[in-house]
Amino acid sequence: MAKRRIFTAPSSQVVDISTGTAHLEKIDGEADSYVLHVNGVPSSSITLSDPQRLDFEYLDWMSRIIDGHFEPGPLRAVHIGAAGCALARFVHATRPGSRQTAIDIDALLLDYSRAWFDLPRSPALALRAGDGAVEVEKFRDGSLDLLIRDAFDHDAVPGSLTTQQFFVSCARTLKTSGLYLANVPDSGDHSGLRSEITLLQEEFRHVAAASEPAIIKGRRRGNVVVIASHSPISDVDQVLRTAPTMASFLDSTALRSRLGI
Repeated sequence: MAKRRIFTAPSSQVVDISTGTAHLEKIDGEADSYVLHVNGVPSSSITLSDPQRLDFEYLDWMSRIIDGHFEPGPLRAVHIGAAGCALARFVHATRPGSRQTAIDIDALLLDYSRAWFDLPRSPALALRAGDGAVEVEKFRDGSLDLLIRDAFDHDAVPGSLTTQQFFVSCARTLKTSGLYLANVPDSGDHSGLRSEITLLQEEFRHVAAASEPAIIKGRRRGNVVVIASHSPISDVDQVLRTAPTMASFLDSTALRSRLGI
């Protein structure tokens, strides 16, 4: 009988990774909660004992959008931008039997995340080092339920993950009922947000977004969750408005009204 591996919670530490530096910061007053900083940018918030706890507001919104769109049950999911795999841990905990792949450009970061956060093993969660724009090409047509892009080079999305070809590949790999979610940093003038949504509209019949009202109105910078699907996207406005950090849901009509696209 194989021995069960004993996992020991890590302490705060700073390590060199392939792309720079990772800082694992233990949260004061919390037994097993951490923030993972990658090259100075907060990239994941992890509570080892509670994978359903998502402290980053945009990840909480994503989890609500996923649960509002899909019936209960396992999903085939791909995450482009792994870091600490917070959302993958959530899917694993709430949808037993899911098969997930988390892709990150930084191979050493994946090794540390596996060690620090006691991540599920393949096929429940496979970790793959590589450029997400290249790796997404390797998935079969219509094979994915869920495709999430949450990848950054410091505080910007890598250019290879904002191209028309990348969105073509995303659209190809998703099932008709599948869902594409992206974390889009918005500067306040919505220029990058408009560009991504415009490109997505060429590949998906349905595109929507969700964020805090102040961000949508251009009053401050922040994260916008962009949503795309070949099938109608469930209206999750009510569940987003009851989130710890309230968000508004913008369907295609609201996007035209607010952003002119």
